[in-house]
Amino acid sequence: MLMELDHILTSAVYIVACLAVFIVGHKSFLFFRRDYDIANELVEKDNCALALTLSGYYLGLIIAIGGLIAGPSVGLSEDLMDFAIYGPLIIILLYVSSRINDNFILSRFEIKKEIIEDQNCGTGAVEFAVYVASGLNIYGAVYGLGGSVLTTLAFWAMGQAVLVGLGKYYNSIVSYDVHEHIEKDNVAVGVAFAGAIIAIGNLLRAASSEHFVSWTENLEIFAGFMILGLILLPVSRLLTDRILLPGRSLCDELVGQEKPNLGAGFLEASSYIGSSFLISWCL
Repeated sequence: MLMELDHILTSAVYIVACLAVFIVGHKSFLFFRRDYDIANELVEKDNCALALTLSGYYLGLIIAIGGLIAGPSVGLSEDLMDFAIYGPLIIILLYVSSRINDNFILSRFEIKKEIIEDQNCGTGAVEFAVYVASGLNIYGAVYGLGGSVLTTLAFWAMGQAVLVGLGKYYNSIVSYDVHEHIEKDNVAVGVAFAGAIIAIGNLLRAASSEHFVSWTENLEIFAGFMILGLILLPVSRLLTDRILLPGRSLCDELVGQEKPNLGAGFLEASSYIGSSFLISWCL
């Protein structure tokens, strides 16, 4: 009975620590986006694009916090010290990740204009995905034993470099200009691209969440997952074309008709994400 009570109290302490980081993260988002009238946009203007951005941030933050709570415990006091150190770091890294997205992944248009003025849900979907993928990246970077703040920063930075490279790579495996169509409010293209980003983020989680043994061994694991990711995207897209949409072209469904097929965008996105889970479970 006493052991059960002790377990309940310890769990309550961890939950309070998680909530504390989440609340600080929420306040930080409001501060960093203080030029957005968030309440008015969400309630009065029904801005779905901003809702996607905010939802992605919250989900990415919770996933990143999960890296602290799901990893091996070394004792309550040491774990709480990790929360004090890595909690603020997680929030800062998520913010920097969003700036990297603004400047390198969706660099050909102004994010604030697309989200606030145009209420572009395609852009919102990509913002959602970047936060979730970055949260997964951070989850892997803080998870496990043997690492430090330095290894966390290193694996996060490598993950962000991969996500930036993904923006260029994805554009090369599709027969249309992703940025051009997202800017034209093509939500289907944004959703499909968002699925690719989350899929790679999931592989980043798997690649970074091994216990840190040495730079050589852990970087080999990281590189292996990323090579599989490069293969994953075109193969998943081909299978979606051949199996889920037989006789139809995925590109035509997304960009070749007057009203883009949002359902096709979701199918493509889910094929990427599902494949990333299969790879991470099998390795």
